[in-house]
Amino acid sequence: MIKEIRIAAASGYAMLLADIAIAGAGLYVLVNAKRMAEYGVATMLLCGVGLIVAALVVACGFFTVHPNKAVVMQLFGKYVGTVKDEGLRWANPLYTKHSVSLRTRNFETNRLKVNDFDGNPIEIGAVVVWKVVDSAEASFQVDNYENYVNIQSEAALRNLATHYSYDSHEKDGLSLRANTAEIAARLQHEIQERLAVAGVSVVEARISHLAYAPEIAAAMLQRQQASAIIAARQKIVEGAVGMVEMALDMLSQRSVVNLDEERKASMVSNLLVVLCGERSTQPIINAGTLHH
Repeated sequence: MIKEIRIAAASGYAMLLADIAIAGAGLYVLVNAKRMAEYGVATMLLCGVGLIVAALVVACGFFTVHPNKAVVMQLFGKYVGTVKDEGLRWANPLYTKHSVSLRTRNFETNRLKVNDFDGNPIEIGAVVVWKVVDSAEASFQVDNYENYVNIQSEAALRNLATHYSYDSHEKDGLSLRANTAEIAARLQHEIQERLAVAGVSVVEARISHLAYAPEIAAAMLQRQQASAIIAARQKIVEGAVGMVEMALDMLSQRSVVNLDEERKASMVSNLLVVLCGERSTQPIINAGTLHH
């Protein structure tokens, strides 16, 4: 494993002044070579050319480091170190230099079509926020770290989707739709495991798109509607039974009317019809007794 080595580079401004001085001296010697005939015109011309070449070589060592970027340096293929100090810098002109961004970036995966834990075909996509934390690993451990992040994130998302159901039928079970925070944390952990080798840190990962595949979407919508209706009916029945029980207790405690078991059963039936029915009931006045 190649780990990042932090190195310092010389100030580019001081070297810039020195380079200008060397180039100026070379030009002065070339222009005034004939005046310095006592040293030999050829010698002075050669000295002037040498100074100009030296200035050009020194100029090859200049580079700039932008905020939240790093410059990785190599000498004949060997990793030398990474410079993170901002501004104009100078290093050995023989070093090869390439910049690596340390800024936080994000991308949205393609909408993947996979089967969830129950085997239902679903469409899923995610947004991944990431940044490079080790410039050496990002540069040398993988071929193209940006492409590596994209492909491995989609692979992690696809693997996660197969381990959970779109909707959980168990009370404490995790599902892709209902437990967004827990699923996001697990997705981030799984992507981070895959990208650690590339010197990348996953800041956040969340599902951005989740839906049943078009071929089963209509059937699953009916299923969800049926589940919602059943849940609503259960609540209605629970409330109606409580209200009937309360009504019978209050009638008994206040001695409003004495009801035998048959009349209680009739009253319970009527109240449940009124409370649980979808349509409003029509009152019927009974002018006789219960049996007539």
